[in-house]
Amino acid sequence: MMERRKVDILCVQETRWKGSKARSIGAGFKLFYYGMEKKRNGVGVVLKEEFVRNVLEVKSVSDRVISLKVEIEGVMLNVVSGYAPQVGCGLEEKERFWSELDEVMESIPTGERVVIGADFNGHVGEGNTGDEEVMGKFGVRERNLEGQMVVDFAKRMDMAVVNTYFQKREEHRVTYKSGGRRTQVLGVSSGRRKEDKETWWWNEEVQDSIQMKRLAKKWDIDRTEQNRQEYKELQRRVKREVSKAKQKAYDELYTRLDTREGEKDLYRLARQRDRDGKDVQKIRVIKDRDGRVLTSEESVQKRWKGYIEELMNEENEREKKSRRGELWNRK
Repeated sequence: MMERRKVDILCVQETRWKGSKARSIGAGFKLFYYGMEKKRNGVGVVLKEEFVRNVLEVKSVSDRVISLKVEIEGVMLNVVSGYAPQVGCGLEEKERFWSELDEVMESIPTGERVVIGADFNGHVGEGNTGDEEVMGKFGVRERNLEGQMVVDFAKRMDMAVVNTYFQKREEHRVTYKSGGRRTQVLGVSSGRRKEDKETWWWNEEVQDSIQMKRLAKKWDIDRTEQNRQEYKELQRRVKREVSKAKQKAYDELYTRLDTREGEKDLYRLARQRDRDGKDVQKIRVIKDRDGRVLTSEESVQKRWKGYIEELMNEENEREKKSRRGELWNRK
């Protein structure tokens, strides 16, 4: 979807992956994520690989809030992914989420840009009387308590609920329907989530079988029994080819691991996977006294110069006591 719509940065919720890591997910994208449990919550930011080295800071606040600081063409962009508690959750949990989000926003220096991509689980409602400065009038249905929290937050932070500013047909605004309820959120997906597949064992036979299977999907349009049977047979063929390809690849891998070259390959792969799993690839910036990130060569050098001068001229406790003693003896 990101490739098709030419999206470089995407905030995701309900990742349900435990840990605070980064991982390549294929097609030139990398996911930075944080989660406490595998069965609930979890947030992340998907970033195009060309921007990964521009990531300066990752703040994994909780399984509902994560933020990335990215430098793009000299501009500091803070991307915050949030996942607010559902309507049925307790007030304490909701207040904790908004408190965490407030803290993240307050930690961002003035002058840096901020974008929040979140599932706020609230309805800001249709119309914007009294709230024109933070939202448009093209919401959905009536505002609820959670939606009011979103509007209040936007006012506190001088931000805007941007997806309410564009007039669209209702079927384009409503992205979730269930039991007569309709919801307007920031994103939409269809179908099952694709699993992260390691394809090092793929060969031409597997590729050809999968291509034939895709071509046979015509039974979705022309649902005849013949087309359905043809598609099912190709599914079985793909499974057989994948099984054979994996077994062959593993046999070759085990044979190679018995050699010195194979042992080196194993260590190299382990180091590469460790590097790929790190949030920030390289520390190449420092902060000034006020916590703002410095990126220009001149400002970085100036900061280092000031720091070294302070370090070299700072007295330790022993020197201070000695100097006080000298002054006392002189008196």
